[in-house]
Amino acid sequence: VQLQASGGGLVQAGGSLRLSCAASGRTFGHGYVVAWFRQAPGKEREFVAAIKWSGGHSYYGESVKGRFTISKDNAKSTVSLQMNSLKPEDTAVYYCAADRALIQSSIRGSSHYDYWGQGTLVTVSS
Repeated sequence: VQLQASGGGLVQAGGSLRLSCAASGRTFGHGYVVAWFRQAPGKEREFVAAIKWSGGHSYYGESVKGRFTISKDNAKSTVSLQMNSLKPEDTAVYYCAADRALIQSSIRGSSHYDYWGQGTLVTVSS
């Protein structure tokens, strides 16, 4: 499956952005987990959020809990990340990732995902 991330941009602190991750080649389906990770300059890749395609259970990193919401559109085979109350420390390249049959303990680990989008830059100015 190929992933296409979009929606990044420049926003002021306190603002909102919505990222999208679209699947092509193969649609998301039973067993897939779709996640967002981010990587700021000089830092390690960080788990942001994930959603199970079957059932829609979602997971969030501690730094974004309560501000970001992950959702899916079954018909369009897309996953969105609504980011509210953005902070300068949210500035990073955001990547969507996907894989199948991940056990729960693996969902937050970037090394467990085989499919990655190209990344989209989010810049939050203070």
